[in-house]
Amino acid sequence: MTLVGIGVIIIGVALLILAIFIGHALNNLANVLKGVDKTVEQLPKQMDDIMKQTGDMISESNNTLADVNDKLRQLSPLFYVVGDVGNVTRKFSSSLVDVTDTVKKKTEGAADVAEKNKIGGVYGTFALAYYWFKKRSEFKKEEGTIKDGNQAL
Repeated sequence: MTLVGIGVIIIGVALLILAIFIGHALNNLANVLKGVDKTVEQLPKQMDDIMKQTGDMISESNNTLADVNDKLRQLSPLFYVVGDVGNVTRKFSSSLVDVTDTVKKKTEGAADVAEKNKIGGVYGTFALAYYWFKKRSEFKKEEGTIKDGNQAL
């Protein structure tokens, strides 16, 4: 055997190994394509199921929307009544604000008169003294009944 013959045998073995490797890769590719084929075969059935469920969901959504619209139509008069009550309440509260402002202005005028006459402090002092006097006498009365043992249970 010559070197050329050995080279041809090496090239032949290399091509054989390459052919085995390519055959194995092509076999794996064929298995993958078989899986894709099974998936594609099931796809129309799955799409039919999806379309049916989507149609059912749209139908239920339409029914729900119709029900909500009906209930809103039934509630509309209530919203108008609540709006009217709100307007009446607003008018009433604004009239109360006007009355309060009027009373405040009158009170401020009376405070000015009291300050002018310097009688507010005198009346306040007498009222406080009277209050203390009454409380003191009530306290002594209660203290006396407790000592005598005549306290009601």
